[in-house]
Amino acid sequence: MSMEHGGKSVYGATLGIIMLEATFPRIKGDMGNATTWPFPVQYRVVRGASPDKVVRQDPRDMMEEFVAAARDLVASGCDGITTNCGFLALIQEEIARQVPVPVATSSLMQLPMIQKLLPAGKRVGIITISSRTLTAEHLRAAGIDNPENVPVVGTDNGRAFTHGILDDQPSIDFADCRLDMLDAARELISNHDDIGAILFECTNMSPYAADVRKATGLPVFSIYSFVHWFHQALVPDSFALTLDDPRYL
Repeated sequence: MSMEHGGKSVYGATLGIIMLEATFPRIKGDMGNATTWPFPVQYRVVRGASPDKVVRQDPRDMMEEFVAAARDLVASGCDGITTNCGFLALIQEEIARQVPVPVATSSLMQLPMIQKLLPAGKRVGIITISSRTLTAEHLRAAGIDNPENVPVVGTDNGRAFTHGILDDQPSIDFADCRLDMLDAARELISNHDDIGAILFECTNMSPYAADVRKATGLPVFSIYSFVHWFHQALVPDSFALTLDDPRYL
């Protein structure tokens, strides 16, 4: 029998998710619902880091707390760190500097790669939970070199989505949230006839990706797509080194 070597506190959950402190309901598909993921994850809640604080104010005011959460996840065995808010792109550089593992703070980091996938003349459009406070600084922090050329539409004036999450409401009408997302997607493609793909900034938007894809006909990228890609690098699928072909068995 071979000898196994240790070194971690927790095994089998290699991805760590830094969470904002909130209590609004989270359906499956939301990053903060653990059943969303087909693999185990570890969570750390940053106390005091409310959705309002991070989205409408400045998360860098709590940099020490975010760094502590990232370090604690690494100490617990995580080999990669992400977060549950796209606005945390603002802390990407500092968190990556402070921990010895890869860090993917924001869904927005996908945009440069998505742009390269698109035909000439097409652009990526962003749907965000707060177009009023998503700035060029957030986009640059996510690695987007030309933020002024990126179309952005928010759910700010919708029925339920932005208010329910940013104001941490105890109950949310998710049917209304779906309508808010569809309205935002239609506004995006109506205002910009060169949209070739849609990127969700907010990690609570993933449950609506299929509906937006169907309504617009466009590829939809989200934190769900990003984290699956990220996790595959941390725990690659393994394959038998055999040719499974009945002709040659």
